[in-house]
Amino acid sequence: MAKVVAQSHYTFGLRTGVRNNLLYYDEQTIIFPCGNNCVRYNIDQKWQKFIPGTERSQGMKALAISTNKRYMAVSECGEKATITVFDLQHEQNRKRKVLTGGEIPVDEFVCMAFSPDSKYLIGQAGGPDWTLFLWMWEKKKVMATVKTSSSGPINQVSFNPQDNTQICVSGNGVFKIFRYAGETLKQSSTFKTDSQNFLCHTWISTEKVIAGTETGQLMMFESCRLRWETSVASVQKVKSQSEKQDSNEPSSTLPRVTAIVGYSSGFVCSAGPGTVCLFEKIEEDQYKKTKDIKIPPEVFSNDPSSAEQQEISTLCISPSEDTLAASTDCGQLYSINLSVVDLAKGDHAHFEYLSQSFHSSIITGLSTCIRKPHIATCSLDRSVRIWNFETNDLEMYKEFQEEAYSIALHPTGLYILVGFSDKLRFMTLLIDDIRTLKEFTVRSCRECVFSNGGHLFAAVNGNVINIYSTTTFEDVLNLKGHNEKVRAIAFSADDSRLVSCGMDGAVYEWNTLSGTRESDSVLKTCSYTGVTISPDAKTFFAVGTDCTLKEIQNSQIKSEVPSGHVVCTTVAMSRSGRAIFIGTSTGTVRVVKYPLLIQNDWLEYQAHAGPVTKMVITFDDQFLLTVSEDGCLFIWKIIDKEGQGLKREKELIYTEEILVTKLDLEEKNKKILDLSTRVDELQKYNKHQLSLMDINYKNYINELTEKCHQQISSLNAEKEVMKTEKEKQQAAHVKALSEILEKHDKELQDMESANNQKLMLEYEKYQELQLKLHRDQQECEQQLHSMEESKTRALEEMMQSYEAKLEEKTKLLNQFQVESQKQVQEFEEYIKQVEVDADIEIHDIRMKYEQNLREEKKANSMLKVELDTTTKSFHGLQKEIDNRNLEIEKLKQEVQKLQAVIKSLENDITRLKTEIKNKDEIMQDKEKSILDLNKLNTLLNKSLEVMKHKAEFMEEEIAPKDSQIEELKEQMQEMEGELKEFHKTNTQLELKIDELNLKLKTKDKEIHKEMKKVQDFGVLVQRFKADLHTCVECIQDPKRLKENIRELYKCYVQPSDVVEKVKVHTDIQRENSKQRERYEKIITTLKNQLSRDANVFQANNTKLMKHNVVLMKEINDLRQELHTVRMQLHNYESQSNFNKNKGSPNTRGAASAGATGLMTQQNSEEAEKIIQFQRLEIHRLKQEILGQTPSSRTKLPPLAN
Repeated sequence: MAKVVAQSHYTFGLRTGVRNNLLYYDEQTIIFPCGNNCVRYNIDQKWQKFIPGTERSQGMKALAISTNKRYMAVSECGEKATITVFDLQHEQNRKRKVLTGGEIPVDEFVCMAFSPDSKYLIGQAGGPDWTLFLWMWEKKKVMATVKTSSSGPINQVSFNPQDNTQICVSGNGVFKIFRYAGETLKQSSTFKTDSQNFLCHTWISTEKVIAGTETGQLMMFESCRLRWETSVASVQKVKSQSEKQDSNEPSSTLPRVTAIVGYSSGFVCSAGPGTVCLFEKIEEDQYKKTKDIKIPPEVFSNDPSSAEQQEISTLCISPSEDTLAASTDCGQLYSINLSVVDLAKGDHAHFEYLSQSFHSSIITGLSTCIRKPHIATCSLDRSVRIWNFETNDLEMYKEFQEEAYSIALHPTGLYILVGFSDKLRFMTLLIDDIRTLKEFTVRSCRECVFSNGGHLFAAVNGNVINIYSTTTFEDVLNLKGHNEKVRAIAFSADDSRLVSCGMDGAVYEWNTLSGTRESDSVLKTCSYTGVTISPDAKTFFAVGTDCTLKEIQNSQIKSEVPSGHVVCTTVAMSRSGRAIFIGTSTGTVRVVKYPLLIQNDWLEYQAHAGPVTKMVITFDDQFLLTVSEDGCLFIWKIIDKEGQGLKREKELIYTEEILVTKLDLEEKNKKILDLSTRVDELQKYNKHQLSLMDINYKNYINELTEKCHQQISSLNAEKEVMKTEKEKQQAAHVKALSEILEKHDKELQDMESANNQKLMLEYEKYQELQLKLHRDQQECEQQLHSMEESKTRALEEMMQSYEAKLEEKTKLLNQFQVESQKQVQEFEEYIKQVEVDADIEIHDIRMKYEQNLREEKKANSMLKVELDTTTKSFHGLQKEIDNRNLEIEKLKQEVQKLQAVIKSLENDITRLKTEIKNKDEIMQDKEKSILDLNKLNTLLNKSLEVMKHKAEFMEEEIAPKDSQIEELKEQMQEMEGELKEFHKTNTQLELKIDELNLKLKTKDKEIHKEMKKVQDFGVLVQRFKADLHTCVECIQDPKRLKENIRELYKCYVQPSDVVEKVKVHTDIQRENSKQRERYEKIITTLKNQLSRDANVFQANNTKLMKHNVVLMKEINDLRQELHTVRMQLHNYESQSNFNKNKGSPNTRGAASAGATGLMTQQNSEEAEKIIQFQRLEIHRLKQEILGQTPSSRTKLPPLAN
């Protein structure tokens, strides 16, 4: 038998308290922490991949992603703080390296950042030392460390985006820039920021950094100076808030800038609760706020403004800078398209949920059903949510006034049971709401569950278990026996047994029919937190505070599996009985094979960041569901080690029924009717407006045609005038050109002679300067050579003198050591002889030698001071050499400037030559354009004649199309007649059905009367039994018995009644049988008629649809042809009118063509109106057909026997 394995499938939730907890991997994929895992989520395809955390981790602290998006770093707490680097391009996201603080003790790494080339990583350790580490992470080598702060927390660290050696650190009263040089991190710039608490920062360029503070200030620093400063809140807002609040709390009104991120055209930052501001660059050091992006209010919340009060914790922009994503301190993910923000009207835009809305507090309840792929959860955030584990979506969500402690989903998935702090509520799941159906007076119900059949539900009320009926809501049983609170309950597969465990260390088995306790197991040293039952209902499994899993059978603990000093909180068993799943207080999930083994054999998975509160397995054994105090819901796929799912006995088919109230349906139907009437009114109004518009446009077209004729005639006259002016200007232009060319030649000759003279002078100056440079360089080199020789000599002399002194001192030290050794030996011999005197003399000698050593130390320190002074003088000489080098560089720069002047003069000469060439080319282009215009005039005259012939041909083709339109009209009328006949037959059939329904209702009333008679007869029988019982008491006294029997006979029996009842019973049976047979025959005939009519109606409907499709195609073809004819006619008229002369025969022909064009336009407009009218009629008939189709699926009321 293969081993059962749990594979992480999907999760809902976000882990808060992690720095930089939202990252973009690519355009469609984001990374965020959930529980003790990092999730890679594809936004478009909605799949998830998991990167598990390390074992025995006490929680994540920060995330960071490299600039090439290949590596991700995760900071975690534990016995030692670690940073794990993952390779995201690997299929399984394998670990690359694990970094630690080495010998320096570190409790946590607060924030991290990769270098621009992804080779280095910085990590900021927490307090009290606040040490910054720089690693070459691939070699796990610590390059440098530095203490960044003494007291306040550090909030963010980052690299310069184009410099690996420059690092920025910001925090409370800290804003420092460090530079890595010589295996150390040195502070390169200081800012006076003691009064500010910097929460975040971002690099805008290689030298500019923008930082956000706790008081809402934005500051831009560049090269140790504050260049720009602004506040994210306007003065008016701050004033209005300060008026509302007390004068003692001015800082509470200011928004906090908790997150900031830069992009190509500016930067984005948070501006207090639920608000993000977009800033764009205006000038070099100026930015302007362009838009506010806000978190929208929650629709299903009791307090919609609560969503707007969320604090933004992280902001990130996609690689293409199209999308902005944000995470909040309440564990929600939002996103917005930045192109939509630019197009949005007003000053505000709104975020949207990136995936779904998540729980923001501890999840206290979890349940699933049989008939639907639904999961129900409740939380201390006062919300109840319904999830779909097939589509991985949030189906329904609602917030309430009270906190929810437990939840149970009915097996049908249509009802829900929720334990609130004040009451236990039985609720219905409607299409768009969760409504309360019944309330029970059970306060703070921590555990509730439906039976597998759904006919019962159990609720815990302190140490009592109440069992209710789901149909009548009656309290069926009260199970009392626990001394303390009950923590878990579970029904057996056949609902005949219920198992409970409590804090009193007791596990009880109850009979749900009688309410008796059938078995018990009590262990007072353990407080149980979870219990489950095996599929055969013979074995129970319980977990508690004693860190063991107990197998209980026949009221005895059969076996125990220790969990290794980890408290187990919940337990669940698969319905196949192959595996047991355990949730622990550390957030892990364990899979234990069943039957249990002696040794500790389990598989452990990293899941949540807090204790697992609930655990449920779906009915088909395919998924394991877990929730925790971290507010996350995990869905695990249960598979074999081979990767296949567990075998199912039967395939589950999920239903799609949804409950809808009658009021909601009626309201929607009313809305549909109102909207349909409104549509009809608007259509009529639009038709009227269109007709008016057509009339106005016709008048306007006529006016325009007249104006066009007038303008064409005036333009022709202007054209002739322009031609004459053009010829005159051409002649003048030729003369001017010849004069300009002559002047230009003379100026060129003058300029060349003058420039040649200037060049000669400049060349002579250049040679003189070169000679000067050569002389200066030789002198400087000689001086430098002499200075270096003198310095080297002085240094050698100093070194020799100091070495000689050092040798003398070392010799003296050696001599003193030799003498001291001799004296020690002599004193040892002397000590042996005289003990008392030796102690005193040794003490004196020690004192003397200590003084000598001190003097020698002082001499050594003096020598060190002298060495320092010599090194300082050496550095001073080096500075002088550097200054001389700077002077030489200045002279070189002057030479370069002179060379630049010469080049600029040469460029002026070339520029003048190019201007002359350009003017020649412009003259040639103008001549070519004149020739092209002449050619165009000839081509237009030819095209006019061609268009005249085309217009005549199109008029001949329009005539047969009109006849086709008339034939289509006749076909439409015939189809309307057929539709009317169908309507008549349908109305007749409906009348017959109504008559039959009335007859059935009358028969039902008669049956109800008979039922009432039977009930009355039953009451009489009960009375008669009671009277008989009194008679039986008098059995020993025959007289009294006889009298009582006579009284009974008088009260209850009459001879006429007996005879009539017998007759009535026989007649009723005969009539019932006859009527039943007759109604059955009628129903069968009606069913046959309905099926026939439905088939006929479907056939006719398909015919009509086919005809309509053909007609629509023909109408569209006609429209296209009409459009092309109109365009050709319009072009023809415009070209003919443009080229015609006043009073010429061509103008008369064009006028006649325009008249014919107007006639064809009018005919085509009338045809279009007819087609539109027929379309509307077809649409109306279709709606009537759909509305009057007989519903063959309606069921008749059942016949009474």
